[in-house]
Amino acid sequence: MDTPDLLIRNASLRGRPGRWSLAATGGLLSLVAEDDPDLGPAADVTVDADGALVTEPFVDAHLHLCKAHTLDAAGPAALSKYTGRAMGAAMGAIETAAAVKAGQTRQAVLERARPVLVESVRHGVRAVQAFADIDPAAGLTGVEALLALREEFRGVVDVRVVAFPQDGLLREPGTEELVAEAVRLGADVVGGIPWIEWTDADAAEHVRRMVDLARRHGLRVAMLVDDAGDPGLRTTEMLARELLERNMIGRGSAQHARAMALYPEPYLRRLAGLCRAAGLGFVSDPHTGPLHLPVFELARAGVPVALGQDDVEDAYYPFGRHNLLEVAFLAAHLLDARTDAALERLYDMVTVDAARVVGLPAHRLEPGAPADLVVLEGRTLREALTRHAPPRHVVVAGRVVASSTRHTAFGAGVPR
Repeated sequence: MDTPDLLIRNASLRGRPGRWSLAATGGLLSLVAEDDPDLGPAADVTVDADGALVTEPFVDAHLHLCKAHTLDAAGPAALSKYTGRAMGAAMGAIETAAAVKAGQTRQAVLERARPVLVESVRHGVRAVQAFADIDPAAGLTGVEALLALREEFRGVVDVRVVAFPQDGLLREPGTEELVAEAVRLGADVVGGIPWIEWTDADAAEHVRRMVDLARRHGLRVAMLVDDAGDPGLRTTEMLARELLERNMIGRGSAQHARAMALYPEPYLRRLAGLCRAAGLGFVSDPHTGPLHLPVFELARAGVPVALGQDDVEDAYYPFGRHNLLEVAFLAAHLLDARTDAALERLYDMVTVDAARVVGLPAHRLEPGAPADLVVLEGRTLREALTRHAPPRHVVVAGRVVASSTRHTAFGAGVPR
């Protein structure tokens, strides 16, 4: 074969025993085969994986990128309300957190969000669905900043900008026009948060208007639904129905949907069937709030589910490194998912299943697929999750774009 641009040897692959070699040529995988010491010519770049696990890269289906690193400015009040045990004050948390957007500038968002995308590269996050708040206070500053970062990181991180009316649509006059302008500027996805409206009728109208805007422009929809401790919330159902009625099947994702944790089982089963018919995917962020949707029940019902980072040091979550391995590690505890089979399922939710939820092709490591991959720190998935360290190597289009090492120097007298 032609001399490849990159050759990775001595790799472990998920579900495939033995050691493997992967070659990349022209941005695509040209070889995935069991290791052979006589394998072809040398590549321009050769990486010895030393038995480390090689997988598809990570996809973050939910990140409030415009809010990153605003916790100190926002203060502790919103965080306390959002993380309260029953999440009864979730709406109050959003209202309190909105104060941080007063006087927000495009440059300030750029300076806070750029380091998060650098961390995306370090941690092998190939694509991110990035929400940008739009309201009369923030205006279009968040969207403009994220659109600029989308171009800055193009070819390394695929930033899909969501025009997101965080504080409501009908309850915040002027927001709908701003969302439409964000779409004209080039936003990739139409957002929504219908449950925050004052009435069910307004919530339904919120869903209808945003789905209609997306349909007119050929875009996808990503809505935060039922994100509070109220079993009476029904905006997930509203979104699924609207997608079906407007011939938008498979073009939407529901974020959070935490109230589903409180639904009676008969209604939950009916709703899962409706969402499956609508092609509605879900994104859960169980580490950022005390309630979370029933991830494995939905997956077993044939509904695609992803996990997301959600927040990085803002009014809703005080931590975050944009490390999807860490997200899956936390989910393994919070969702009581610790068997090897469950860990495999969680890992899909931050890689191939996450890609499906945001409407990206979900490639596997096979010849002809994009040469996007990570060489993890660990030889098994369990080992990699235990460490949740940055990948040893991050490869995009057959190029190594980031490499990380981990080393500790022990002093005299330490047994080893």
